[in-house]
Amino acid sequence: MAYGKELILDMYDCDITKFNRIDIKKWLNELCVLIDMNQVDLYFWDYEGVEPSKIPYDQPHLVGTSAVQFITTSDIVVHTLDMLKECYINIFSCKEFDAEIATEFTKNYFEAKEISTKVLIRGEKSKK
Repeated sequence: MAYGKELILDMYDCDITKFNRIDIKKWLNELCVLIDMNQVDLYFWDYEGVEPSKIPYDQPHLVGTSAVQFITTSDIVVHTLDMLKECYINIFSCKEFDAEIATEFTKNYFEAKEISTKVLIRGEKSKK
């Protein structure tokens, strides 16, 4: 018996105007309604309020917004890379959800021109 499902999305050439706390929170709210998940706590990490000279612009893989949305059945994690126009998302839940609907909605929301997806069934013991 499986424990849960994890959807992994790697998105490229996205609309970076949506890589901010307000739009990410809006996406999380709409996504959770769409896939019937109950939101609990939401945490962000970014460089909001940090002095510009302290932002590591020479390391584009570090400049962006990260968020962890806890849901009653696990979590949704998002990492944006502003300068690279990339977004990496993991949706993990022990409650069933429609990965295709979540993928299509997310791709459209962030206007990704290219996307790589992977669905993992977690907790399945290999048959020997």
